[in-house]
Amino acid sequence: MTPPVLANKRISIIGAGPGGLVCARILQRRGLSVTVYEREASEHSRGQGGSLDLHPDDGQRALDAAGLLDQFFARARFDGQAMRQLGIDGSVRMSHEPDPDDTSAPEIDRGHLRDLLLHSLDAGTVQWGRALESVEGADAGPRTLVFADGSTVETDLVIGADGAWSRVRRAVSDAVPLYSGVSFLEAWFDDVTVAHPELAALVGAGSALATDGDRALFAQRNSGDHMRVYIVRRQPVDWLAMEGLVAEDAPGIRAHLLSEFSEWAPELRDLFAENDGDYVDRPLFVLPAPHVWAPSATVTLLGDAAHLMPPVGVGVNYAMLDGAELAIALSESDSIERALRTYEGTMIPRSSELATALEGNADFLLGMDGPPEFAEGEDPFGADGPGGFPGGFPGAR
Repeated sequence: MTPPVLANKRISIIGAGPGGLVCARILQRRGLSVTVYEREASEHSRGQGGSLDLHPDDGQRALDAAGLLDQFFARARFDGQAMRQLGIDGSVRMSHEPDPDDTSAPEIDRGHLRDLLLHSLDAGTVQWGRALESVEGADAGPRTLVFADGSTVETDLVIGADGAWSRVRRAVSDAVPLYSGVSFLEAWFDDVTVAHPELAALVGAGSALATDGDRALFAQRNSGDHMRVYIVRRQPVDWLAMEGLVAEDAPGIRAHLLSEFSEWAPELRDLFAENDGDYVDRPLFVLPAPHVWAPSATVTLLGDAAHLMPPVGVGVNYAMLDGAELAIALSESDSIERALRTYEGTMIPRSSELATALEGNADFLLGMDGPPEFAEGEDPFGADGPGGFPGGFPGAR
């Protein structure tokens, strides 16, 4: 195979999430050198969030380009595509059970997906404990990466796959995430089948959503008999402090929620009152839409760094498709700049369409009908159906 023209270029990816790792995997498969810099101390330094569903047109397409689709299917949970809608009285209003051969949106834990991608890379590709502070140097390159420990690295291309609070974004854009007005509070359960059999039966094998239009509960089964529950509400970003609470005060938060959800059925309130451990406050942030930036010869963005929007079940899917398309463009181009224009010429319009449709409309997360429609009338939930929240919420912190 003829080496790609850019084989001698130094390519740096910031962030070892699914988008950055897919990009690195495809670059290596196509003969390009790449280093991934990740601020976390190791691959085991923290949990990776809940369950994700990967769709044929984006997430699965990216894994196919990475040569990992069969391995994904071997790890995926097809029964995780089940979905229930519940009334606040605990009644089941809708129940969807997937066909045994349905591969439209199988679930996989975020941690399992990252393990699949990490272990597909050459040894040493990911450098852990490298927290980026800034990208310096002229746009024509080379660029200098400045890390929190004072070290620096010179590179020919910087790919910002570093999420909602991207440090790479600052090199090309002044945009900053804005609070959407909607907040998630996360609770989790261990050994749910044995320790919480009533809740396991209520939720089923996949996910369950209940809402009264002002607040919602979204429960999601994960592998290893774990379950996560997200309490979705319109709240000020500092609601905990306003209520005289702190994140570590689980009994106080629980009492507050029980009062707030007093009219809901007891079995639904158990979804946040019987949880194991503390709650995690995750206010939802988004980027102004559409998010565009002046073309750069040496810096680009993918995933939440480029198009942070409310969760509609496509965030990780879009990030992985971004990573795949960028890697392919780099492997087939005779210059970094031309590759970036090819990639951004597809990625920015695609993400801008959905982000613009959702701008200022995060309240859809509190309803049964899903997000506003695309201009073409296409449902952004796709195979997820209403309530298709992803397992690791973009823009939540």
